[in-house]
Amino acid sequence: MSAAFHFKQGQIPLLISMPHVGTEIPAHIAAQLNPVAEIKADTDWHLPLLYNMLDELGASCIHARYSRYVIDLNRPSDDKNLYPGQDTTGLCPLDTFAKQALYRNGIGPNAEEVQNRIQDYWQPYHQQLQAELARLVEVHGIAILWDAHSIASQVPRFFTGRLPDLNFGTADQKSCDASLQNALANVMQTGATSYTHVFNGRFKGGHITRHYGQPTQHIHAVQLEMSQCVYMDETQPFGYRPDLAAQIQPLLKDLLQACLQWAQQNAQAKSIGKSS
Repeated sequence: MSAAFHFKQGQIPLLISMPHVGTEIPAHIAAQLNPVAEIKADTDWHLPLLYNMLDELGASCIHARYSRYVIDLNRPSDDKNLYPGQDTTGLCPLDTFAKQALYRNGIGPNAEEVQNRIQDYWQPYHQQLQAELARLVEVHGIAILWDAHSIASQVPRFFTGRLPDLNFGTADQKSCDASLQNALANVMQTGATSYTHVFNGRFKGGHITRHYGQPTQHIHAVQLEMSQCVYMDETQPFGYRPDLAAQIQPLLKDLLQACLQWAQQNAQAKSIGKSS
């Protein structure tokens, strides 16, 4: 099987993860699915294009090749619900966000097939994530993981009404130092008055943010769930809107630069503390 992800190594202590941008579905899995799966409506569309500043910044980036309908890379491999009591889709989703059945026979993959998908798609992505974060800490003394997501601004299954434009998740400040969240909040308060935002609202961070965000190990993780209406058409064929994207891209760059500045300051402070 070819690589389950795309990866580019950078030169700064920042790794961008995009686990839901994949659109490929292997033929043997596609044969099990209803036609609605071909639309791939629940994809985090166009994020590699939207985050066009990553090469300029020198950030590392990993993004999925395969659709979340194959396996959801932002769920734990044991499929534990990250939002107890709330409706969510699982590790190998059985339906779309609109509750349309994905599988022709109404029955999802059996336990053996789930394990095969974990081995073929989930583990390689997470092994690369873990390896790159370890490298960043080794080289820079600190690492920031930015888990990039997007979703339709209205999904009644998961939340009522319209979602804020930018939804930051830090697992209630457990996945990163509070001062990093404050730095991001400052960017939003001073330079993003045209966009609504919230910290740890409906989306507090998925498995990637919660699992890898270990501040005591010098790894700080933030999830950004963005309403798709701020940069694309939310209806099929889900077109990219360069006019809208151009308005929010400077803000995304400011947020990532705030992460980098924070990381550099804190890595320096840690180095001074060791030498004193």
